[in-house]
Amino acid sequence: MIRFIFLSIISVLLFSCANLIVVSEDLSPAEIIQRGQEALDRNRYNVAIQYYEALHERNRSNIDLLITAEYHIANIHYKQKKYDLARAEFNAILEYYNTPDEELLPQHFKILSRIVLQKIDEKEKQRNPFARR
Repeated sequence: MIRFIFLSIISVLLFSCANLIVVSEDLSPAEIIQRGQEALDRNRYNVAIQYYEALHERNRSNIDLLITAEYHIANIHYKQKKYDLARAEFNAILEYYNTPDEELLPQHFKILSRIVLQKIDEKEKQRNPFARR
């Protein structure tokens, strides 16, 4: 019995660690984005999120890269159908554009965030057509 419990615990630990990656410090932001996209293309959402989180952590002083990382993470949550989380993240991204420096920011993430927010609203209306918004 103890052996079974021990093996079960080891199995759980190995399975939960299987998606943990180490993002090399030598990678450029472009390489991190590329690897995140490659993981996303293979539906390895947790791995992709780790790449984008590394991009976010390593580039706190670069607003363009922060928005890039946050957009990709929000988009993954949307793909995972975590609509409440994705909505909050896309709205947080849009807050960056409520500044006098808005024109200096990458505009495509603003546009894409609005599009995905509309899609989330449409999906939720289809799921519950009588809910108030």
